[in-house]
Amino acid sequence: MAEEVSLAFLARQLERVLDRLGAIEDQITVLTGMAIRHDGSLAGLATEVRGLVRSVERVERRLRKLEDEADAGPPVA
Repeated sequence: MAEEVSLAFLARQLERVLDRLGAIEDQITVLTGMAIRHDGSLAGLATEVRGLVRSVERVERRLRKLEDEADAGPPVA
């Protein structure tokens, strides 16, 4: 039995993949900053902090989106 795949479903899946990719990029930035800082550079600390800030901003955007969806109510079929 085949299931129908809507464009809305594909859009949500793509959004999840892009969110995960962004989170991975943020983690790489933080880890790179940690490695640079471990090497003794103040620039490494700045890189690490930038990655952490981007990670927090990403979580805030996701939370804001969930709150907006909750306020909008269930989707109309």
